[in-house]
Amino acid sequence: MMQGLLSLIQWLSPAFPTGGFAYSHGLETAISDGLVPDAAALRQWLTDVLEFGAGRQDAILLVQALRNDDHAALDCLARALQPSAERLTETLDQGSAFARTVGEMTGRALPARCLPIAVGEAAAALGLPVAQVVALYLHAFASNLTSVAMRFMPLGQEAGQGVLASLHPVIDTMATEAVTLTLDDLGSSAIGADLSAMAHETMDVRIFRT
Repeated sequence: MMQGLLSLIQWLSPAFPTGGFAYSHGLETAISDGLVPDAAALRQWLTDVLEFGAGRQDAILLVQALRNDDHAALDCLARALQPSAERLTETLDQGSAFARTVGEMTGRALPARCLPIAVGEAAAALGLPVAQVVALYLHAFASNLTSVAMRFMPLGQEAGQGVLASLHPVIDTMATEAVTLTLDDLGSSAIGADLSAMAHETMDVRIFRT
């Protein structure tokens, strides 16, 4: 099991070629509009996205992908749930790159999927506790957005890492809860993050792809 855990950590690390560093999940817009001016606001923004937005949604989809074999149907659902064109591009591009790289490493035929489905389909073979997989996935998601903030706003390394560390209890609670949820529990109410992602599509100058 330790080798499986190390594999998952590698797959979800910033060094893994999914291109996650290029996507801000709408956070670039929020920072540009002054909605996220400091570390406290960043922590609240990320907490909301995790608890009420894509974090919760991805966690539920990931659990189902780890437990069920109908990944094609789950992938169709994941695509339909994306609130904007850029968010669909974000999850598909990263999921496709993830599946392609893991497939090349393991010799498995892993088709292009949305990111949580791709991770679930690949990680199911590792035999890890479901909550552990979800926690590491959410941590990678939060870590990437924290990195976005540290590159785009006046936020030092120590402050950024402090924000990420403060999210550990949130991630732990969410991972524990996600294993008890079903597709009937899917839903998102992080309206501000969704609107920021939509607005990002029309920004004149931008650093990130979403």
